[in-house]
Amino acid sequence: MGEILKERIKQRQFKSPAHEAMLNLMVAAAHVRQMVEHTCVEHDLTQAQYNVLRILRGRHPDGYPRGDIASRMVDRAPDVTRLIDRLERRELVERVRTDEDRRLSITRITRKGLALLARLDPEIDAIDARFSAHLSPRDLKTLSRLCEQVYGLDL
Repeated sequence: MGEILKERIKQRQFKSPAHEAMLNLMVAAAHVRQMVEHTCVEHDLTQAQYNVLRILRGRHPDGYPRGDIASRMVDRAPDVTRLIDRLERRELVERVRTDEDRRLSITRITRKGLALLARLDPEIDAIDARFSAHLSPRDLKTLSRLCEQVYGLDL
């Protein structure tokens, strides 16, 4: 076990099985992230922007307040407001004030944002297919369970 990792990072041994597993997880995550990032860059998006658009599509047409968007992001972004500002300048999202509390703004995905995601979907689906082609459904469930155990830890 660990031969691919040893070759990838040019390391012969690991401090412990936990250290090897942690490095494997980081390398695997970086690999998947790089594939998605490449697709996003082709559409002039960052992964964080793509994540926000997907979150808002899931709540279309209602949208979310900024704090709810931030709490749903895969990677916590330090400044969600600026991220939303950039998406708004590109007319991919819009912000509206609520009638109940004029201080609260709701961010919603626009038709232009939905259209961009529709163009991205087949490319992201192809990445999903490449990912799942190498793992059985059982392996995928095991991987998900193990990942949840890892990020469920209070490290």
